[in-house]
Amino acid sequence: MQLFKEDLVAVAQSPLHHWLTELPAQLAAWEKEQQHGELHKWLRCVAQLPKLPAEQVALSDTVQVTSAAVSEGEQNRIRGLLQQLTPWRKGPFHLHGVTIDTEWRSDFKWQRVAPHIGDLSGQQVLDVGCGSGYHLWRMLESGAQQVWGVDPGQLFMAQFLAVRHFMPAELQQRAHWFPVGVEDLPELKAFDTVFSMGVLYHRRSPIDFLTQLKAQLKPGGQLVLETLVVEGDINTVLVPGTTYAKMRNVWFIPSTAALLHWMERCGFKSAKVVDESLTSVEEQRATEWMTGQSLADFLDPNDATKTIEGFPAPRRAVVIATI
Repeated sequence: MQLFKEDLVAVAQSPLHHWLTELPAQLAAWEKEQQHGELHKWLRCVAQLPKLPAEQVALSDTVQVTSAAVSEGEQNRIRGLLQQLTPWRKGPFHLHGVTIDTEWRSDFKWQRVAPHIGDLSGQQVLDVGCGSGYHLWRMLESGAQQVWGVDPGQLFMAQFLAVRHFMPAELQQRAHWFPVGVEDLPELKAFDTVFSMGVLYHRRSPIDFLTQLKAQLKPGGQLVLETLVVEGDINTVLVPGTTYAKMRNVWFIPSTAALLHWMERCGFKSAKVVDESLTSVEEQRATEWMTGQSLADFLDPNDATKTIEGFPAPRRAVVIATI
């Protein structure tokens, strides 16, 4: 478990230390399963990134690390290695002169979320389904003491490690990522804030998922939930067929009224919708860092209010709740 050694030390020294009753064994089992596939190639790319001083760091809309000492050759080396970690879906990032224009402008989402989350200063924050970790850096910008991302995606982990590689030591020690799913988490009841953005509709059992999120919060903690929704009343839930916007793993898309009802049934308090908006082709699109199909290809070419399958076009809501 050399890969996670420093992160496990951080767990031991944090209010999450009781997580160590299960986490090391889970990581050991995960590492045993990684004998095949591309993970080792991706990790080699990360290991080959040059060590450079982080003279200027901005955890802003574009997460940036720069240094005046970087040569053109080093920039080309960085670009070549990071391009081997494509597709980059969540960002954007700017690392020593290399701009990673990701498929999603994740800063758009953060701008919708940030005004409503309150002060994260000194908090232990969990991001469930954190992807490449873009939002972890924004949570640190908002004052979080430590941020913890969980996501089973191997490529996402390599991308996070690549970005963290360039961060100054103080920030590296406050940002952590583990390749586990929320179903693998014990009832930690240790986080001040839990984020889950873009995950609920991928879960076969949304009620179980909400309950699992709640189990990670300390009393009085807040959940920040961002998810696909549809228009309708408390009984409206879209259950797509084989695909929704060409995604095969979409199971339930509730109305905001139905979602608030689910959350109340799960024991959340003061749940409220703080933002609701349609996803635009400016927010999600193909780029040189994600050259496959994107939102423009997922919508009806004759009616952008519908997906290619005829369902309502992607609408996303942000809900804040406490326990």
